[in-house]
Amino acid sequence: MRVVTLLPSATEIVYALGVEPVGVSHECDYPPAASEQPSVNRSRVDPTAASGEINEQVAAAEEEGVYAIERETLASLDPDLIVTQGVCDVCAVDHVVVEDAVAELGLDAEVLTLDVHSLDDLFESIQRIGDVLGRGERASELVGDLRSRVAEVETTAGRAESTPSVAVLDWTEPVMVAGHWVPEMVASAGGEYGLESAGAHSRPREWDEIRAYDPERLIVSPCGFDLAQIRENLTDLTERPGWAELSAVRNGHVTLVDGHHYVNRSGPRLVDTLEFLGWAIHPDPFDRPPRDAVSR
Repeated sequence: MRVVTLLPSATEIVYALGVEPVGVSHECDYPPAASEQPSVNRSRVDPTAASGEINEQVAAAEEEGVYAIERETLASLDPDLIVTQGVCDVCAVDHVVVEDAVAELGLDAEVLTLDVHSLDDLFESIQRIGDVLGRGERASELVGDLRSRVAEVETTAGRAESTPSVAVLDWTEPVMVAGHWVPEMVASAGGEYGLESAGAHSRPREWDEIRAYDPERLIVSPCGFDLAQIRENLTDLTERPGWAELSAVRNGHVTLVDGHHYVNRSGPRLVDTLEFLGWAIHPDPFDRPPRDAVSR
């Protein structure tokens, strides 16, 4: 089956099931082999810009959409299956854009839309893709392994003597508190997530809300940013009034996590993210994450 994946998480799932896509999105870079596949879309936003500039570019691209399909490339690949998403039109190509392109090009392709807002949604998506690809058994094995790792994190976190308050920021200018799967994962990792409910969309917040909440653990993981880009934009936070007085700052519990590969990418490595969150919230019982993924 000829498969095109239009978001990094779907690319990771397909590779994990033993299938190599014939085309991917411009952001797909894991596993490394994905970078060698033809890109089927392009972004109207410069991902290397500062966080505030990216926010302005996204707003300016709202009418046309952040992403455009490379129609000639898609037609030449002649896929049987296209995997896209319906979670966020800023994170990846929206399913409506894909369906329109398929219709205009007259392609005989099934469009499979993922809508992940929780770990269970992720596991169901892996099984769904596996069944479509004829890899249902392998998908079940993968899901079983991921669920076991989640249970291990929950067991370890359950031994902790405290439940620190946690805030995870998935954008810094403006400040946005992470939603979707993050509140659930923080709870599983032994933290209290008082600023957002499980499954809710991420949304901009006033800085005074963060100061009033005064988290004991602050995790900074802007969507699409690796550690280097997070550090480049960290003054978005550190120069705000009251930053130095936050409990997490005073106690040395500000953690930077690669948002591009982990927190904001709803693929199998979300369970890696959960393990990283366990360490960020309760450092002692959890293993120190890789330094290219997590920093303090």
